[in-house]
Amino acid sequence: MERVIGIDLGTTNSVVSYYEQGQVIVLQNAEGSKLTPSVVFYKSAQEVIVGELAKRQLVLHPKQVIKSVKRFMGARYSELGLKTQGISYDIVEGPDDSVLIDLGWARLSPEEISAEILRKLKKTAEEFFGEEVDKAVITVPAYFNDNQRSATKRAGELAGLDVLRIINEPTAAALAYGLDRNVQQTVAVFDFGGGTTDVTILEIDKDIIEVRATHGDTFLGGDNIDEALARKLVERFYQDTGVDLSEDPLCYQRVREVAEKVKCELSSTCESLASVPFIAADNAGTPLHLHYPITRAELEQIIAPFIPRLIECCRCALDDARLTRSDISNVLLVGGSTRIPAVARAIGEFFGREPSRTLNPDEAVSVGAAIQGSIITGSLREVLLLDVTPLSLGIETEGGVFTPLIPRNSSIPVAVHKQFTTVRDNQTSVKIHVLQGERKIARENHSLGWFRLSGIAPAPKEIPCIDVCFQIDANGLLHVTATEITSGVSNSITIESFSTVRPEEAERIAEEAEKAADEDRLHMRRISLKRQAEKQIEALEELLADNQKPLDAATAQHVREAIFRFEVAYASGNLDEIERAFAGLEEYVKVFGDRLLAKRIESLEE
Repeated sequence: MERVIGIDLGTTNSVVSYYEQGQVIVLQNAEGSKLTPSVVFYKSAQEVIVGELAKRQLVLHPKQVIKSVKRFMGARYSELGLKTQGISYDIVEGPDDSVLIDLGWARLSPEEISAEILRKLKKTAEEFFGEEVDKAVITVPAYFNDNQRSATKRAGELAGLDVLRIINEPTAAALAYGLDRNVQQTVAVFDFGGGTTDVTILEIDKDIIEVRATHGDTFLGGDNIDEALARKLVERFYQDTGVDLSEDPLCYQRVREVAEKVKCELSSTCESLASVPFIAADNAGTPLHLHYPITRAELEQIIAPFIPRLIECCRCALDDARLTRSDISNVLLVGGSTRIPAVARAIGEFFGREPSRTLNPDEAVSVGAAIQGSIITGSLREVLLLDVTPLSLGIETEGGVFTPLIPRNSSIPVAVHKQFTTVRDNQTSVKIHVLQGERKIARENHSLGWFRLSGIAPAPKEIPCIDVCFQIDANGLLHVTATEITSGVSNSITIESFSTVRPEEAERIAEEAEKAADEDRLHMRRISLKRQAEKQIEALEELLADNQKPLDAATAQHVREAIFRFEVAYASGNLDEIERAFAGLEEYVKVFGDRLLAKRIESLEE
């Protein structure tokens, strides 16, 4: 049976695992560690070093050592914002607003750099098995969008891997945790890694694991704590010496490195020493040393501002799942940053129970990916996993209305069909505008892309039948297809290039949709009246143009005035005025009901 490795391509560290004969083996790299730092050192165009050896070069070569590149996977340059904080290498704009890392002698995409990490993990597996390994399941944060997922898959392909599946990191952790669990329970998976935070609410019932909801923060991870501690050390050093270490990238990288070391040590001890000898010199040329003892209490003060953001992720995930804290029967900690006592304690206090520590938090995601690989190959069949969509997906319809096809928190993979029609006589094409969001007003949602379906046979409006299919595959990629049933003409789009929807934005979108419910209801009422009025106006204008049975001049003038009043009222946007003007139109429709019906029958017979 073919081998499929499971890869946790992390922001800080990466792990590779393999499922065999009922157990998962976490593989050690050539340096003897199960954790491979997600760091790449471009020593030259011909020599690339990955992992711990690359990490050691951060201080000497800050422009050539690339870390945390996962933050830039599938991102747009114009939307980077805080993502570049703490980055020592040069980031430039590439074609079509893409992100490139400038090494001086070359400009590389995040996918190309991530591919080097994946090659290292692939080689680790091949050295373990003594044969080529070319199939993998790779994990991504739950809130990665289609573009980010596609970028991850491309990185795998560049590394020589056939990426069979892209799955969410908390989903993979759930697989690792739920493998031998046969008790029905609701579990919260709190994944706090180097670069992102994800909270997933799961329903586990024997061999079925269903994701009820996910929420997270793509800008919050252990890297943020490293940065905050480093800045604190720099500030203290400046107060003591008058030297600002942040002005020298080389010095600042050394401080970042020791900050990470201190953070890790304080997870198991009450005090650590931040020591960087000969980091600078004073005006007289005397060497200066950074040498500060840091207690766990001091670190917890630095961490304190991040705790509310972590708790908010938990609260939002519960709200999305429509559950309370008392509904959670177990809490699972995933990601190396959950080793920080203050973090584990805060999560335990929020959920009102001690978190489970049965899994190695650094390895859980990779273990789950390996299990998913075994499911794909058929060597493990007992577990069924259902993922969910974070926001509703749909299209824009007549009047600027958002019509959802896939509701928020729908299980995936999923395929949904819905039928639409034309709005004008002899219409030969329609624009399919794909949107993501929760507002009923199309323009208030996020545009994912659009395409045009052409070649529709000319026919009266509302006669053609256009089938629109939204399909999200197992990798979380969205495919939209539109087909005119009679002629069979079809067109489609795969959504692979749209701006990142951050977790906090996803929650904001949902909250704003609730707050704007009344506004949307009024808007929908205006649209409904306009649609009805258009049909009535069309019928009345046919009467005005009827030369065989012309209306008398006074009546015709009153009808024209009623039509004009509605158009003016609708342009004003005032719903009361629109309803009054619509009522005026209705009166004439009632008066001429018999003649209008006869005209309609006549047109159908023709």
